[in-house]
Amino acid sequence: METLNTLYQVGEHVVYPLQGVGVIKDITKRTFKGKEIFYYVIFLDISDMTVMIPVDNAEDIGIRSIVSSEEAMDALEQISGTYEPATVDWKVRYTMNLELLKEGTIASIASVVQTLYHRSKVKELPVQERKLYDSALRILIDEISFAIDKPKKEIEALVFSKLESE
Repeated sequence: METLNTLYQVGEHVVYPLQGVGVIKDITKRTFKGKEIFYYVIFLDISDMTVMIPVDNAEDIGIRSIVSSEEAMDALEQISGTYEPATVDWKVRYTMNLELLKEGTIASIASVVQTLYHRSKVKELPVQERKLYDSALRILIDEISFAIDKPKKEIEALVFSKLESE
């Protein structure tokens, strides 16, 4: 068996932008268009889905490690801070928030959660925006849960208490 030097190892939890936290179940080799390519096989618990990401493209796709507990706590503090009210035009707001979510950093995910949470307090979110909010919230809770090793229910309660605390 040939050795492969990869950024992530089997059993490691990673964040897949727009999808959430997953665990690397395997690193496998497949032939694609006549070339041997190594793939991370990532199981995403939240959507009960397994994806295969080419090892060489993982970074470009935005696959990253779970943040440190300090970064997770910073994200929690960020959502309780002051925020910039979002534009009234939901299409512009949706595009801006989708771009932030694609960015995939915990800070950008927290920003989307904070903005859409407060917007939903003013007026009900359109369906697509509601889905974006739900997705960002789920990813944020998941990652913080892994980063500080606390149950998701506890993190969810903490996130909402921070969102309400301004």
